[in-house]
Amino acid sequence: MIAQLTGIVVEANFTSVILDVNGVGYDLSIPLSTFDKLPPQGQKVTLKTVMAVRQDDIQLFAFYTDAEKALFKMLTAEVSGVGPKVALSVLSSMPVSDFASAIVSADIKLLSKISGVGKRTAERMVVELKDKVTRITAVSASAVTPMASKDVPQEAQDAISALETLGFKKDAASKVVLKLVEEAAPNVPSAESLIRKALSALNS
Repeated sequence: MIAQLTGIVVEANFTSVILDVNGVGYDLSIPLSTFDKLPPQGQKVTLKTVMAVRQDDIQLFAFYTDAEKALFKMLTAEVSGVGPKVALSVLSSMPVSDFASAIVSADIKLLSKISGVGKRTAERMVVELKDKVTRITAVSASAVTPMASKDVPQEAQDAISALETLGFKKDAASKVVLKLVEEAAPNVPSAESLIRKALSALNS
């Protein structure tokens, strides 16, 4: 079982990264939260991995933090109907801590906005994970400064990325989120707060 890989970033996009590990290129599926934290091409990085073996395929999923990996494994192992694709969508939509908060507060409306997660799946997540999600929040995530634009706060970038994952166009999401940031200046709202307020504006 491959639990971790350290190598050079060959190329990356929003959903995958190719990592050169001692001359062997590993094609890893990743969530947006991991993509945001990757170093530039040609630099070394260590990623936590989960290997899924099927009869005709072997897939490797990679994560920047232990918390991301733990949540991915929990979702795929303990929530019926949730496979790797939906689990990656969850991680791409919001930070682990925000997802945990949504589970604890039984925020079905917010959870069902995640791509691939309808109301019934959201309800199953709450039922299956409400008493277990504290295991995830207890995992210490690495403190890393993501590669981000200097002009846009990271909270805003996370909110925009999440809204794009939920199906909103980037221009519309950016416009609403940046307006919310401007209105809140000099303070910067959390990504969760921006997502909630933006969803309300975009769906009105």
